[in-house]
Amino acid sequence: MTLTGTVTPDRPLIVVALPEEAAHLDTAHPVLLTGVGKVNAALAVSRVLANGVLPREIVNLGTAGALRPGLAGVHEISRVVQHDFDTATIRAVTGRTFGEALELPGAGPVLATGDVFVSDPVLRAALAEHAALVDMEGYAVAAAAAAYGVPLRMIKQVSDEADGEAVTGWAESVDVCARILAAWLNEWQHSANAR
Repeated sequence: MTLTGTVTPDRPLIVVALPEEAAHLDTAHPVLLTGVGKVNAALAVSRVLANGVLPREIVNLGTAGALRPGLAGVHEISRVVQHDFDTATIRAVTGRTFGEALELPGAGPVLATGDVFVSDPVLRAALAEHAALVDMEGYAVAAAAAAYGVPLRMIKQVSDEADGEAVTGWAESVDVCARILAAWLNEWQHSANAR
């Protein structure tokens, strides 16, 4: 976990998993690098928010794999689910619900989050029945933000097809993705400052 800048209630906190995804960001806002996976993301965001000063909102930027053919570009996520957490079985065993889907204000696709780098076509096909994109941190960032009552905007750039070429695809495309995410942030900052 690395936090650059100071969290204040009058500006957003930018949350990104890896330095590669944040390589081209140009912002005066604080930037939190969480590390890979749900545990790292949940701990990093919770640790920052637990300090007592909450940001105006969290903007989560990152890469995601496409679960459906032809899906590309930048997407604002509308809903995030965990694909590696068996909510139904846990509810059947305990009578309580944990790990429910989280609704976000975006109008874009559903994101499935899990601690697995999806590259298996069978898993990809199963996930595509319920989501359009897959990542490894989104749900954790959303859960931490919700726990502290901080509004969240989640922006994902498609980096690969979440298939057998995903590992090399991500490595080859992450710099281009980082540039696109930085451009999105610059445009968003400009429009936010105009209001």
